[in-house]
Amino acid sequence: MNSDQLKKNEPAKSTGKNSRRDFMRKLGLIGAAATTGAVASGFTSQRTPEEEYVKVMTSDNKLVEIPKSQVKEVKLDTEALQSRGRLGIAGKRWVMVIDLAKCRNARECIKGCQEHHHLHPYQYHINTLVMQDNPQSAPYNMPKPCMHCDNPPCVSVCPVDATFKRQDGIVLIDNERCIGCRFCMAACPYSVRVFNWEEPFQAQLYEAQPMEYDVEANIPQKKGTITKCLFSADCLRGGDLPTCVRSCPNEVFYFGDENENAVTNGTTRETVVLSELLEKNAGYRLMEELGTKPRVYYLPPKDRVFEAPEKPDHHS
Repeated sequence: MNSDQLKKNEPAKSTGKNSRRDFMRKLGLIGAAATTGAVASGFTSQRTPEEEYVKVMTSDNKLVEIPKSQVKEVKLDTEALQSRGRLGIAGKRWVMVIDLAKCRNARECIKGCQEHHHLHPYQYHINTLVMQDNPQSAPYNMPKPCMHCDNPPCVSVCPVDATFKRQDGIVLIDNERCIGCRFCMAACPYSVRVFNWEEPFQAQLYEAQPMEYDVEANIPQKKGTITKCLFSADCLRGGDLPTCVRSCPNEVFYFGDENENAVTNGTTRETVVLSELLEKNAGYRLMEELGTKPRVYYLPPKDRVFEAPEKPDHHS
């Protein structure tokens, strides 16, 4: 993946905006302009004063106006949406690199993720831990998302095939199948899965604007099911970096395609060679001895130029 393919797209500050756009997409209103090849067979570029126009968002994120009389609601093929969500993006092997030397615990990655996936403030798909390797070393901050293991214990224990591994390396969960048994939570050695004990944070929005379930975004959230980091699979399908990667102001996250041996920094948008980045900086993965083969790499917290936290708090 190169920087041209990964277009900059700052996360929406308002959940309402995201939700509205998602809602419009589910109704088929997004893309209405794109479909106006069919819609606009009788459409002319001359605007008449008596005609009422409406603004719609196209599938390539362009805001356009079309005659209201030519707006046509298109039913979303939810079966196809779920099917592509299970298959993943062909030819890709997504990988994340986290530079521990750069993390200042700004927590913008957490905020962006919670907004994008409609999480309660106490729910985390990614969290920042304060770590200290030994009493003589300085503490440092460690963002911890799902590791999207190539040998995921969470997948093998699921009795209903609700959580699964895709061809592009991402581990997802289908809340339409999840029965809330929490076997996957017990099996995950990284403790990155979260159970929805309560009604979703956006329950009122879901009631006001019903939306189809998108397995790649895992929304709407559903009480009694599991939720977790998704590598923002819906953003990747649209050519964007994951939300947490784009939200970081401190150059902490790299993301890209292992098959292309390239990752892009979410802050600087600089694309570098993955193998060289890992080799030069002694990149490593968490608990590799377990054989889980995580798709998240860490760069050690070396040469830090800012103040580290005074006291470690492994429970933050």
